[in-house]
Amino acid sequence: MASKISRRDFLRGGAAAFVGTMMFSGIASAEEATGMDSWEAFSDTVTLQIPVYDRGAEGVPDVSDNYWTQWIQENFGDQYNINVEFVPITRTDVMTDYALLASSQSLPTILMEYDYDKLASWAVDGYLQEYDVEEFAKIAPTYYQNMIDNEQLGYIELAGGNYLATAERPYYNTGYTWITWVREDWLEEVGWDHIPSGNSQDYLDAMTAIKEAGLADYPAGGAMLTGVGSDQTYGYRDFPQDGEHWAMYGDYQIPSLSSVENRRLLKFENQKYNLGLTNPEYYTIDTETEKSNFINGQTYGYSGYISSTIDWLESFYEQNPDATLAVAVQNNELNDLGYAPAYRADNPFGMLIGFSSQASEDEIKAAMMYMEWMSQEDVLFTMQWGIEGETFNYGDDGLPVSVDYDAQPSDYKQGYNNSKDYWSVVIESKNAGTIEDTITSNTPQNLPQNFTQEVIDNYYARLESAEMGWAVSDCMFGDSLESVTEYQETLVNLYVELRDKLVTASEDDFDSLYEEYAQQYLDAGYQEVIDERLALYQEGLTTTLPEYENAVATEIED
Repeated sequence: MASKISRRDFLRGGAAAFVGTMMFSGIASAEEATGMDSWEAFSDTVTLQIPVYDRGAEGVPDVSDNYWTQWIQENFGDQYNINVEFVPITRTDVMTDYALLASSQSLPTILMEYDYDKLASWAVDGYLQEYDVEEFAKIAPTYYQNMIDNEQLGYIELAGGNYLATAERPYYNTGYTWITWVREDWLEEVGWDHIPSGNSQDYLDAMTAIKEAGLADYPAGGAMLTGVGSDQTYGYRDFPQDGEHWAMYGDYQIPSLSSVENRRLLKFENQKYNLGLTNPEYYTIDTETEKSNFINGQTYGYSGYISSTIDWLESFYEQNPDATLAVAVQNNELNDLGYAPAYRADNPFGMLIGFSSQASEDEIKAAMMYMEWMSQEDVLFTMQWGIEGETFNYGDDGLPVSVDYDAQPSDYKQGYNNSKDYWSVVIESKNAGTIEDTITSNTPQNLPQNFTQEVIDNYYARLESAEMGWAVSDCMFGDSLESVTEYQETLVNLYVELRDKLVTASEDDFDSLYEEYAQQYLDAGYQEVIDERLALYQEGLTTTLPEYENAVATEIED
């Protein structure tokens, strides 16, 4: 294993003196064949170890030995004299498992995880080695081209060296599966001919009209805050964003009390409360009660993920047979207060892959071959869908439809989530057909209303929004944030307490109380959090904001 140096020195670029770039013998020259056309079986058997999550799920085949691991061995390993072994990694304790494997000199050939900071930690701790990107492009041209096409090459570098390969995350910047449904019939009854924005005077006026018409006592609803991800501020930010501000306040895991965008968000929540639009008992309403309130016709809107069956929508129509709903399709105009309809985008990559510092040249080459082989359309299709008539069938539209998991025969039963933990080295989710096909297969077709076209429209509107710079990925840090570890739980709990006081305060008292509570929050550890984030950003140890040719600026006046 590589010698250790200090974390900060490593991440500033000191790794090159300690970990050499692997070179491969026998790779085709630029004039020769590349990819699978250039491969030959190894003269001596090479052992390739691939990590696979052990999720502890009942009824799932042994993750390291099942029909599909054997299929991989037969169709890939045997062809190239590679012995493919799958190494179980406990999903809930990834870091401990890898640390134990490293200490026993048993790291798998590749290390995989979704979180940038985990890969950065492994690089610092000497678990990873640099790789030659040009050689990788020759061995795995399909995989490499996918990284280019998905604009991911900016994420492969750590500490001035190339340590990471990146799997694809389809449609990462649209978030199209998260949909808000609203009471279109209520809007029509009070004379509204459009769906109002959720953070503007237009929305307040519409909800007031619904309340005064007696359609709902508290049309804006409301629910208690629970856990990480509360009060996301994307739709209240200034665009274009300032890089330092984004790094300090942009992460959604700890609410950003004391930031300008958090003030705007809570000011709006305070307005809704004082207008009587929010249920005054909102802080006692859990997620299931919030859902029930919408089903029972007590609130204007509700959000959830699309799927082929949405039980709560079915229940809604049973309770409200004459109601009509509409999808709140993204509107890419600045609203009447100058805010952009921004939202949180996922990371622009799926799994992050690094190569073990304990692996030999031939083992790393075998790993790259595996990544390329798994990228082939026929291989990926088989791994994702399985065997026709056993694990999937074709629908009337010619697209594959998975057999219910419990009904899959034991001989061919797929791993967790359609064997995702084997093919996630390439892509994060299954794709079948066009985006329209995908949405159609994942939108309920058995409801009184069909929302397929509206969900498709929302996807394209969100894609346009992303091109305007309003789909925001959070800053990723290349070093562990000790302040977050120390203060996150305290701050999340304190935020709930202070937020409730701010939301329920009189409008006249809001500004002074916000200043007081913001300082209390900073003193409780948030100042240390934002200072540490800023320091990493200024040292170049974070991702950076992308630039957009079609970026649109906000025009907010506070």
